[in-house]
Amino acid sequence: MLFGAVGTLISCCIISIGAIKSFQKIDIGPLDIGDYLAIGAIFAATDSVCTLQVLNQDETPLLYSLVFGEGVVNDATSVVLFNAIQSFDLTNTNPRIAWQFFCSFLYLFLTSTMLGVVTGLLSAYIIKKLYFGRHSTDREFALMMLMAYLSYMLAELFYLSGILTVFFCGIVMSHYTWHNVTESSRVTTKHAFATMSFVAEIFIFLYVGMDALDIEKWRFVSDSPGTSVAVSSILLALVMVGRAAFVFPLSFLSNLSKKSPTEKIGFKQQIVIWWAGLMRGAVSMALAYNKFTSLGHTHLRGNAIMITSTITVVLFSTMVFGLMTKPLIRFLLPHPKPQISSDPTTPKSVTVPLLGENQDSLDDLGGHEVPRPSSIRALLTTPTHTVHYYWRKFDDAFMRPVFGGRGFVPFVPGSPTERSSHNQWQ
Repeated sequence: MLFGAVGTLISCCIISIGAIKSFQKIDIGPLDIGDYLAIGAIFAATDSVCTLQVLNQDETPLLYSLVFGEGVVNDATSVVLFNAIQSFDLTNTNPRIAWQFFCSFLYLFLTSTMLGVVTGLLSAYIIKKLYFGRHSTDREFALMMLMAYLSYMLAELFYLSGILTVFFCGIVMSHYTWHNVTESSRVTTKHAFATMSFVAEIFIFLYVGMDALDIEKWRFVSDSPGTSVAVSSILLALVMVGRAAFVFPLSFLSNLSKKSPTEKIGFKQQIVIWWAGLMRGAVSMALAYNKFTSLGHTHLRGNAIMITSTITVVLFSTMVFGLMTKPLIRFLLPHPKPQISSDPTTPKSVTVPLLGENQDSLDDLGGHEVPRPSSIRALLTTPTHTVHYYWRKFDDAFMRPVFGGRGFVPFVPGSPTERSSHNQWQ
């Protein structure tokens, strides 16, 4: 959330300011403040699909988790930010317009999140309580797929962020719904969604490749190729600067709250995170076409330059940065492969060191239970442990009795079942 939400806003601001200062010296046509802010939102969107293709979850689990989480939240934040910019007339800005813009962004972000959570809980309740879909692989799989798609359709119906809604719906469904179905349904959903995901990724790259051959836009800039190259170079430099401006400072702030060296994000890891997020892809292309074309066509030279520059940045970053990411990871972080767990009841049974070395859960901190915070100071110094303690307590007491989930055992602090309940939840 720190990288994906706050970092995206920082990157958007830096790219927008840099574009304002640079493009005014280049003759690319008239652009207003709304166009520059839209450019910031367009190029603040990283390509999470391409990034995850060059990372290996087994070799670099922590990096994979950080890049995956940031990528999804980043795409959602960029789309929400772009829609908020499009819905306001920013030619005459004042404090009132700025406040309305911020409230609109916050509204879209929070309502999309809540819609995804509610839809995911609804799917868990339907499969757990209603009989017509129980113990039938076909019906359980159909319900899970349709409920997940319902969250996206509802988001589009209410003009919210479909990406963000589907993301949080998937989180809730993996925690509750997936454990309410039969074993055959789990195997079916796991492989079916993996296959659909792979096919969708192929279509995304096909569309990006087809957009790269948009002859109409390239004809507009054929008389001034130097301008298009200059704009592309400036945008690429701003992307690199904008990403560095939040990865390293936010990592430093995050490390201040971590006492154990194994929980901190090392400098080499920060370099990999910065490099892996330099790629731009389908989201940037889609937003650029949405902003600078009308039904895919444009008759303005400035708009055509922005489209061709976006295509150039996407192709260059995907080919160059994408091909160099894997060797960079192997050079900086030669991690051994983690051990594969024998537990078949998880979507991807792999034990990864997300909490620290030789620490499978928070119970390994030295006691048999997650420490309860004793003061406000303890709450602020150990926020992760505190949130985990109260969330697990609330989840066992109220959520899982209603919505189901994996290995439900009533949570009783200090009881012998607390450790087993936590291990099953973990």
